[in-house]
Amino acid sequence: MQDSRVDSVDILQVSNPRFRSDRPDRRHRMLSAMKYASPTTVAEAVDLLDSEPDARVYAGATDLIPQIRAGRPEPAVMVDLKRIERLCAVSSRGSTYTVGAATPTADICAHDGLAAAFPGLVEASGLIGSDQIQSRSSWGGNLANASPAADTPPSLIVNDARAVIAGPGGERTVAAAEVATGPGITSLGGGEFIVEFELDEPPARTADAYLRLIPRTEMDIAVVGAAARVTLDGDGKVSAAAIALAAVAPTVVRVPGAEAALIGNEPAGDALAAVEAAASAATNPIDDKRGTVAYRRQVAGVLARRAVSIAAERARERGGQS
Repeated sequence: MQDSRVDSVDILQVSNPRFRSDRPDRRHRMLSAMKYASPTTVAEAVDLLDSEPDARVYAGATDLIPQIRAGRPEPAVMVDLKRIERLCAVSSRGSTYTVGAATPTADICAHDGLAAAFPGLVEASGLIGSDQIQSRSSWGGNLANASPAADTPPSLIVNDARAVIAGPGGERTVAAAEVATGPGITSLGGGEFIVEFELDEPPARTADAYLRLIPRTEMDIAVVGAAARVTLDGDGKVSAAAIALAAVAPTVVRVPGAEAALIGNEPAGDALAAVEAAASAATNPIDDKRGTVAYRRQVAGVLARRAVSIAAERARERGGQS
């Protein structure tokens, strides 16, 4: 019997394509039953997850569906979060932006306020898949999928983004850096999901940038990704810095050595050389078809240096903003 707490949420029976091998030379598709629910409030989603322990939430399913097709266990119920208004809203209050965790990255890229305040984060958002994928992809899915090569987590982290998480125990807020704990592993508890992100408006003379290297020109997984955020003082020297790398370790890597090398210096010359060396040294990559350990280490240093240079140039242009 369906739990009375989720009587208001329709749970539909749908078909899910799976592989079968009736012929040895070809893999065919067959359909199996799966349940689907689309709550309209955070409370409904929490209650549904509490009553269906094997349910799984999704925002765009751009990772979930390929994972199921690849043979991962199917959830008892697929819970679509995109009908919850709070999860798809972008707003600002005072000096804080709030971005729903299921907001399509296409909407984020089209948001003038976010693009002006966080150009690197918005650029990273625009690198997720194709135009069609970006109508479904989201920051929440990109972070909660916990891929070491995901594009937006490094930029979320250097911008000190906070994730608001809902679950059976209520809501809690954590640093975005604390969500992913390993490849495909997160700190989210049972029945928890990301509701929204909070980002504070950057101070004057502060800006970010994100760069990645991929084997193709687009729609590929990063060999290395690098995000940087820089604040300049009135003399053009760095007063605050944050650098984070993707695809070079099990989780996003902050590079405190590179950040320290920038403080009190102009972002040029020896300081940038120190950034490059520290970023390369901070990596713990793997060998795979996209790149060797040595290649990833070298690229990490180069991208970190370039990202800092771009962020610093943007910070100079933001000199009159508060």
